[in-house]
Amino acid sequence: MTPILKRAVRLCMLSIALPLFSVSANAADWPTDTVRLVVPYAPGGTTDVLSRKVADLLQKEIGTVVVENRPGAGSTMATGQLARGGRGADHNILMASPGHTIGPVLYKKLPYDPVKDFRFIRNVIEIPNVMVVPANSPYQNVEEFIKAAKDKEMTFSSAGVGSSIHMSGELFKTMTGTKMTHVPFRGSGEALPALLSGDVDVSFENMPTVLSHIKSGKLRALAVTSAEPSPYLPGVEPLSKLGADLGLADFVTTAWFGLLADDSMPDAAVERLQSALDKVIGDQGFQDFVAQIGGEVASQEGDAFRDYVVADVERWQGVAGQAELQ
Repeated sequence: MTPILKRAVRLCMLSIALPLFSVSANAADWPTDTVRLVVPYAPGGTTDVLSRKVADLLQKEIGTVVVENRPGAGSTMATGQLARGGRGADHNILMASPGHTIGPVLYKKLPYDPVKDFRFIRNVIEIPNVMVVPANSPYQNVEEFIKAAKDKEMTFSSAGVGSSIHMSGELFKTMTGTKMTHVPFRGSGEALPALLSGDVDVSFENMPTVLSHIKSGKLRALAVTSAEPSPYLPGVEPLSKLGADLGLADFVTTAWFGLLADDSMPDAAVERLQSALDKVIGDQGFQDFVAQIGGEVASQEGDAFRDYVVADVERWQGVAGQAELQ
C-alpha cells in the first residue's frame, strides 16, 4: 500500500470514529441544565406520585430533576406544550399515561400527533383500574350495582375527561346498559374525597389511588379492570370474568405510565435517559414501591414503546366508538 493510500485509509477511519466519539461525548455531557419532569395532572394522583418517585431516583443518575404539575384538558394542555418544543425542549420530559392516547380520540383538533411528535423513552409501569364504591354503599357486588343502575341514575367520578378512569366508566356504562353520569375532577387527588364521602356512587380508579383505602375498609372493591386478578387484591375478580350474562365478557382496560420527550430531543439524550431509567427500575426501592401501589414494571422502550402507544390509540378509538363519544 502506498503512503498516500495509507494516509487516505487513516483519514477515512478517523472520519468514521469521530461521529461515534461525538455521540458518546454528547451522551456523557447531557444534561447541561435542570431536567423538568412534567406531570399533566394535579398533585395527588397516580401520575404525580409515580413521577416524584422516578424523579427522586433519576436525579441520582443524571443530576437535578424537578417535577412540574401542569394539569388541564385531560392532560392535553401539558402534552401540547411539550410537543411545541421551544427553549430548553431537550431538557423537558413528560410522564404520559392513557390520557396521551385518549385525548386525540376525543379532541379532533389537538395541535399535536400522539405518535409523530414525540420521542418514546420508556414505559415505566402498568396498573389496573379498580371498580370501587364507598364503604357505606348498599352494593356488595357488580351484579347488584348493575341491577340498581338500570333503574336509577348513578354517578361515577374520574380524574378528568379523557383519563383512563373516565373511559373505563364510559365503557362499563355502554356494555351494561346502565344509567351513569360522569363527574370529572381536576385529578384523582380531588376526585377521591368525593368518592370517600359518598358524594359519587362509584369510580373506576387507578389502583394506587385507592388501594390503601380498600385495605382500611373505607372503600369496597367490586372488581378489577385487568384481564387477570391482581395479586394485591385477593378475591377481587376481573370484570371480564364475571360472566357474559352481565355483558362484561370483553371488558379489559389497564393504565400505563411512561416517559416521552419532544421529537427534537437528541438521540444521545434519549440513550442517556434510557440507561438511567434501567438503573431506576432495577432499584429494589423502586420495585418495592411498585408492589406497594399494585403495579407491574413495564418493559417497552424506544420503538417498542412507540408501537405500544399506537396500539393503545386504536384501543381507545374502539372504546370511544362504543360509548358514542367521538
